[in-house]
Amino acid sequence: MGAPQGEQTMAYGADITRTDTWHRYRKGMCDTCMAGCCQLPVEVRIPDLLRMGLVDEFEAGEPLKNIGKRLMKAGVVQHINPRDGIFTLAQHSSGDCLYLERTTRRCTIYSKRPDTCRNHPGIGPRPGFCAYQPKS
Repeated sequence: MGAPQGEQTMAYGADITRTDTWHRYRKGMCDTCMAGCCQLPVEVRIPDLLRMGLVDEFEAGEPLKNIGKRLMKAGVVQHINPRDGIFTLAQHSSGDCLYLERTTRRCTIYSKRPDTCRNHPGIGPRPGFCAYQPKS
């Protein structure tokens, strides 16, 4: 008899597109993971962009559309919703977050990471679960 749906053994990696394959989060999982969560779109707001050093205090007062255009041109943002004040960070062609180091699979801006990342897996497509993908 197999493991309950969504509770597969940790030997199996989750399918990022199928939240029913995600694993219940447990402390320490990140140490043995290939950063599956870093392939999810990351939504950020102005306070995140300030912390990340992508926007300064003066620019933060500008229209969001203008900020978004600049960040899109710089290749840092792939989408903006000015009505809601949400920007989506760009991803590499592999699907990895722009700030994920490809070899170590660690965040290059960890101390300045966006709130979306800070609060994962408490928020997201399936709160309390993560797209765990074990390191080989």
